[in-house]
Amino acid sequence: MQTLSLPDSGLAPLLPGQRLARGVCRHLRSHDFVSVVELVPTPGLRVDVMALGPKGEIWVVECKSSRADYQSDRKWQGYLDWCDRFFFAVDEAFPVDLLPEGTGLMLADGYDAEILRIGPEGRLAPARRKAVIQGFARHAALRLQGLRDPGAFPG
Repeated sequence: MQTLSLPDSGLAPLLPGQRLARGVCRHLRSHDFVSVVELVPTPGLRVDVMALGPKGEIWVVECKSSRADYQSDRKWQGYLDWCDRFFFAVDEAFPVDLLPEGTGLMLADGYDAEILRIGPEGRLAPARRKAVIQGFARHAALRLQGLRDPGAFPG
């Protein structure tokens, strides 16, 4: 398994899915979206990337690093209830014909991504949107606090 490390960062090397997520987050930022990785919108589900757009739109991106990774995933359809648009992100070697037509598609690497297909819009109900945005904000704030004060969260 090939990994990508960040030079002189002191961080562990990135796994293939993490590398895709990084490129996706960078690309989404260029569209004025902010994102968090590995967010749990509800018990039993963990999305690879959740992004919040400038108008409050919520996108979920599921990063698939291989055919086996995609074929073993039985949860992705559950993510549709937690976003306005859903995408798969894959690298250039991924067999994209495996992916369902009714989903968005991004081609990504560790540095950027490209949106090849926009997924259909499924607007969240207002109460669900509020809960998702609050969960997103709390998750992001806890991550930031953990970076600022790693000793604050005994583990």
